[in-house]
Amino acid sequence: MKINKPLCEAVFNYEKAKVYPLHTPGHKGGRGLEKSLLAALGKRAAAIDVSLMSELDDIHCPEGCLREAQELASQVYGSDLCFFAVNGTTVAIHAMLMGALKPGEKVLVPRNAHRAVAGALVLGGLEAVFLPPEYDDFFGINTQITPEAVEQALVADSDIKAVLVTSPNYYGLAADLKAIAEIAHSRGAVLLVDEAHGAHLGFSEALPPSALQCGADACAQSTHKTLGALTQCSMLHVKGQRIDQKKIASAMSLLTTTSPNYLLMASLDAARAQLAAGGAEMAEAALVVAEKLRYSLHDIGGLEVIDGSILERSEVAGFDGTKVTVNVAGLGITGIEAGDILRENGLAVELVDRNNVLFLLTYADDNEEIESIINKITDIFYMIKKQNKPPLALSNNCRMPVAQQILSARQAFYADTEAIAFSEAVGRICTEQISFYPPGIPVIIPGELVSKEILTYCQSMLALCLPVSGPQDGSLRKIQVVKQ
Repeated sequence: MKINKPLCEAVFNYEKAKVYPLHTPGHKGGRGLEKSLLAALGKRAAAIDVSLMSELDDIHCPEGCLREAQELASQVYGSDLCFFAVNGTTVAIHAMLMGALKPGEKVLVPRNAHRAVAGALVLGGLEAVFLPPEYDDFFGINTQITPEAVEQALVADSDIKAVLVTSPNYYGLAADLKAIAEIAHSRGAVLLVDEAHGAHLGFSEALPPSALQCGADACAQSTHKTLGALTQCSMLHVKGQRIDQKKIASAMSLLTTTSPNYLLMASLDAARAQLAAGGAEMAEAALVVAEKLRYSLHDIGGLEVIDGSILERSEVAGFDGTKVTVNVAGLGITGIEAGDILRENGLAVELVDRNNVLFLLTYADDNEEIESIINKITDIFYMIKKQNKPPLALSNNCRMPVAQQILSARQAFYADTEAIAFSEAVGRICTEQISFYPPGIPVIIPGELVSKEILTYCQSMLALCLPVSGPQDGSLRKIQVVKQ
């Protein structure tokens, strides 16, 4: 059965026509690209880095091949409307929140939401009501928010118009979205899901159901994270009538570049086509290779691996088995140290934190290399184990402190600011975000008070050499605060 790829085909046909480009981009179909870059990309890839030609449709008002490609994506995922996003899932999250809510309206947000959410609060003038997720002391990770906590928050504040949930989270742990959707809708709120790590969900019963299958009104997905789209390519899906689809479309148009890269957009069409042709097989392939790695690591004393038993926690309704999270504290090293050792041996992991290393497996890992790669990983951990280091005590320093909001994120962002020593910032109102990336969860956002606990937490993360994301001073020697 032939699977249509309307946008891909339009881009390829334009390249085949050999039209001389008297238009942007300036490299003119690769003719002006620096030689080493051209060699790396290839002439065809450079040739299809094209501009807004009539044959290729317009992302701001799609009526041809792009519209058809987005409609086909809607069919695959079961949404009523799909938008291609080439600015990353960050923009999809911004558009989702700004399209669903009006300035000044409240949204219930888990405290472990990605920093993109804080950006939407500033851009949309939205007010966040933060909800702390549950926490796993052993692995030192946030798990999920509970339906009960959501209901309590909605009962306590009837002005909340939307509930945002990050599901699955970075570690593959899914919330009970079906129950949360029912609660939100019964209270007149819409359910918005940051499903950045779940573009592959819904194609296997062995995986958690997708957000849309659970009743979400909209979800933002990173198609590039677990599927075959190029980096920064994402989708925004809308379903049902609780959200004004025209406002979502307007928000996407407002935030999306007017110079979209058609190579990127074509990759979204191609990734969708792969799912249409064999989504179930792709999901199964990813799960099989991930389970092989998980099984091999289970045999190494001192390592603990997240597996299906995590579902015994009441707040975790689903587990994405394509994520392999390994607690290495029992080997006497931090997750950061383990990540460095793996990288020195030619292996790059998705995430490291104080206690853990996270391996991300996809359908693309079902290849001739994977057996040797799994053997290499296990050999490295056996090598570390032979060093007989005393186990590290599990540290509660991984748990982020609760921040106190004084101003709205928008008020703080536009306030007069000054840079002061971070060590002297306790009691001051922060005007920027501080995250350690990955996973990109803000420790503090604009408008929140710098506390002693926040200072201590950030210092402990810096001591682990985790990269800082968000502040002007990445060393965190200085921080921007509201000027006194």
